Amino acid sequence: MPPAQDDAAAEVVRPSRWGSTWRYALALTIGAVTWAVIVVSASERPTSDAAVMWLLIGDPLLGLVSFVLIRWRHRAPGPVAVVLTVFSSVSVISSGPSSWVMGSVASHRRWRVLAIIVPLSLVATLVQQRIGIDDSTLPVWATLAFGMLVSGIVIATGYAMGSQRELVGSYRDRAETAEREQRARVAQAQAAERTRIAREMHDVLAHRISLVAMNASTLSYRTDLSDEDRATAARSIEENAHRALSDLRAVLGVLRDPTQPADAGPERPQPGIEDLAALVEEEASGGMRVRLANRVEGEMPAATGRTAYRIVQEALTNVRKHAPGTHVTVDLHGTPEDGLVIAVRNAAPVGPARPSSLPASGLGLLGLAERAALAGGRISHGVDATGGYAVRAWIPWDS
Repeated sequence: MPPAQDDAAAEVVRPSRWGSTWRYALALTIGAVTWAVIVVSASERPTSDAAVMWLLIGDPLLGLVSFVLIRWRHRAPGPVAVVLTVFSSVSVISSGPSSWVMGSVASHRRWRVLAIIVPLSLVATLVQQRIGIDDSTLPVWATLAFGMLVSGIVIATGYAMGSQRELVGSYRDRAETAEREQRARVAQAQAAERTRIAREMHDVLAHRISLVAMNASTLSYRTDLSDEDRATAARSIEENAHRALSDLRAVLGVLRDPTQPADAGPERPQPGIEDLAALVEEEASGGMRVRLANRVEGEMPAATGRTAYRIVQEALTNVRKHAPGTHVTVDLHGTPEDGLVIAVRNAAPVGPARPSSLPASGLGLLGLAERAALAGGRISHGVDATGGYAVRAWIPWDS
């Protein structure tokens, strides 16, 4: 394995408390059972006093040190594995921690460390037999074969546990990634919904509220109005206020559950190109000098008509805000082959521009550009050569 892969494989995933508990119990069981078997065997055959003292005192003490050292297997896997393997050559109880650390090294794919400790463990087995700790009468080749079999089982078990841990970790990472993506999608959907609602509220209510504000301003500053003019302005305020409330109720209906039946509440407002004449007439009745020229040929799709209506409505609202009293022309012409062209132009103001009392949202032209882009069209606006301001948009017929 290349060094980069070996280092990546050495990333540590520490086991849980329960995982450490059963590993300690298994290592202790292996070491204790093997130690008890050898102690019983030693008591049944002639054994030197030094060997007996080592089995009863030295072996358990060295085994205790091995169980302490096993705690550092993740910080220094190579040195700990080598030391425990050496300990297992003279301490039977250390065989449990030695097998544990070999499985741990295999589970983390530390192949270079395994290449050292596997031969070392075979040598430790031979040393046990030679110094008399293990009284086995097997030949050397059989002892080595048995040691290789045990090491293979331990390494295979450790490798399988490491693979299972990596699989669980990959599932966890996928679940966390999916959760993060879901949160991002929800946040994006919420932002898009807020933008859509804000645009709809602006398009529907700005027109009505600006008419109310304009007429209220007229009543406040014009002291030379006749009673009839004052009554007309008051009626306009009242009518547009009621219409604003009605439009607001309709826009709020957009927030309702779309799965609700049609009779459960108001539908989304759907003005089309056929409503432009009424819009222009309403503006004219409010004092704007506006003319409409509709030269559209053919039956226009509803979506295109709604987009055209909103563009003209917003353009007229901007004229009322920024160029009151100027002459405005609304020109529409289009065919199914060429698409729809919308041109709204107001003449240059005569005299110094009168500041508008209506608040500017800064979203009108941005909303127009968004609507045109969503419909697959384009829009341009700016001051023309005569000093007037023009808004020109093109929308495909089937937007």
